[in-house]
Amino acid sequence: MTKLAWRRTWFQVHKWLGLLLAVLIVPICLTGSALVWHDALEKIVEPQRYAVSGETLLAPDAYVAAATTRLKPGDRIAQLSFPDHRGPVTVAAAPEPEPAGAGAPRGGPPPRTLFFLDPPTAQVLEVGTNRGGLIQFLHVLHGSLQIPGGWGRSIVGWIGVAMMVSAFTGLWLWWPTIGRVRRGLRWARHPNTDTNIHQTFGFWVALPLFVLSLTGAWISFPRFFGALAGPAPQAQRGPDRAALARARPLERTKLDVTSAIARARATMPGKVAQVTWPTDRKADWSVRLQPAEGPLATVSVADDGGVAALAPQQGGVARLMRRVHDGTDMGIVWQVIIFIGGIIPAVLAVTGIIMWWRARGWKARLAEKRKLFGVAKRVSAGGR
Repeated sequence: MTKLAWRRTWFQVHKWLGLLLAVLIVPICLTGSALVWHDALEKIVEPQRYAVSGETLLAPDAYVAAATTRLKPGDRIAQLSFPDHRGPVTVAAAPEPEPAGAGAPRGGPPPRTLFFLDPPTAQVLEVGTNRGGLIQFLHVLHGSLQIPGGWGRSIVGWIGVAMMVSAFTGLWLWWPTIGRVRRGLRWARHPNTDTNIHQTFGFWVALPLFVLSLTGAWISFPRFFGALAGPAPQAQRGPDRAALARARPLERTKLDVTSAIARARATMPGKVAQVTWPTDRKADWSVRLQPAEGPLATVSVADDGGVAALAPQQGGVARLMRRVHDGTDMGIVWQVIIFIGGIIPAVLAVTGIIMWWRARGWKARLAEKRKLFGVAKRVSAGGR
């Protein structure tokens, strides 16, 4: 196949991927940009949760006791989270499981009731849920297009694959066919502004878009991409995370939360970030600590009074892919790149549609001219 034939092929692939997926690409990309600033956005849309009176912390039992007074029948405390900066202490409670066959299962995290508490007083600022509110709506829209049952996650994954192909073909089409590469960096390569926007923005976003699309597809299809990355070390595999997330917290524990934290800190000193209660699947406390230096670490504390041990780091490559995709702990520069990398594809989708619509117009006019020229030519030949 000649270079010109390849170019025509990639043009058709690039064009139809953009046209067919534009309606889906725009919400996925824009919600991804918004969620880069998850914490700041939550402060704006949920200000009542951040109406704290200070940063001084009480004993962990005080927050558990405050949340317990607001529990519904059958609910059990599942997790206690402390803020990184000025913000609320959060207690999560798991509801009583629904009877088998009570309804169709839905995707996403298991339901939790969230209690947002004032750190210095343990006063309940708000009671919410992890399945409600604007922020959660954006998360679900970004990850599954609000389509339940796992189908949405797969669709988003395939859109990520399509966007990888689109980024590659777009870069191929941007490459100047005549002259040096720097010719392609010029703004006025075309008389139409939308075309110049599409070509220029498309070039600069191609690599970040490819990375974000790859990591997004990896998150959607962890088994497939995990197999390509090779088997994880035995120490990193651990139990099924989805099963653990849906496990039932124990109604009564042998250790209280303060004792569990003390045992964890004896193993590894650090600031407590989160405590997860023992469950019917894993009868250990899980305490996440932020040491003076280095990343967060998790200490597993046996509820029966056994030894506490530093838990192996979970996730491996998959964890890295998620961090790269959402910008967690990746620095402000990469977070800004992700933010821009979510807005520009939406702009490219709009400008691509404009370019296609305009091309339909001039192709129709060209066909009409050719038709009139053919008629005139036949008339002229007949008069000879």
